[in-house]
Amino acid sequence: MTISTLLGDGPTDLWIDGSHGRMFVRSWFPERDALRPNHAPILLLHESLGCIEQWKDFPSALANATGRTVVAYDRLGFGRSDRLTAPPAPTFVEDEAAHGFACVLEHLGIERFVVLGHSVGGSMAVHCAARYPEACQAMITMSAVTFVEQRTLSGIRQARAWFADPAQRERLRRYHGERSDWVLSAWIDTWLAPDFATWTLAHALPAVGCPSLAIHGDDDEFGSERHPQLIADHASGQVEQALLSGVGHVPHREQPEQVLERIERFLQRIG
Repeated sequence: MTISTLLGDGPTDLWIDGSHGRMFVRSWFPERDALRPNHAPILLLHESLGCIEQWKDFPSALANATGRTVVAYDRLGFGRSDRLTAPPAPTFVEDEAAHGFACVLEHLGIERFVVLGHSVGGSMAVHCAARYPEACQAMITMSAVTFVEQRTLSGIRQARAWFADPAQRERLRRYHGERSDWVLSAWIDTWLAPDFATWTLAHALPAVGCPSLAIHGDDDEFGSERHPQLIADHASGQVEQALLSGVGHVPHREQPEQVLERIERFLQRIG
């Protein structure tokens, strides 16, 4: 099945079977007068506790702002995709490019794409851009974590205390159901593990040669401006940084209009 066969008036849902399980995928399409049919679709990668539903109305707005098809999927273990029971491997960030992301590309027949990731999804976007240098037309990161910073660990510890509240755990269950405990552990336990402390994207970034936009809030509770700066310092392609004033870890919810405008402007420049 190719992406062209999925065109319609509203979002389209489907499940695809991969080598490691079944994944849930949703595609959004721009309104007819905004459509740019020759432009590569945008593929979204969600955060550590995220899923398709938590993107809310951002994908639809992004499709209309850019004139491009937008595709998102629930990684295995998250949202509506198949459950996982084993903890993530230490290489889970780079592995996503070769597993779930590759499966989506193959099943939808996507030959060219723009990759956009939020938080750890932005970290995964780096590996996707590096793995598919000819297919990846551009990379956009929002609040990407590029190394394990003390602020990152402090933010995760605070979140661990917050999720000790049963009401907050119940909120997570709305999105992940029975997967919720695994989802939370996969984030907290992995990132706080001592052997994960040296993890970094510095070695993967030189293989990213496409134009890149690194969006980051200057009040991000999980990472300082050193994270987008590392992308700019190590990627081989041109990198534009957008440091948003007064914005935390979720720019597309806190300042959606500003984020959409920056993305639209960036993609218009690269063609």
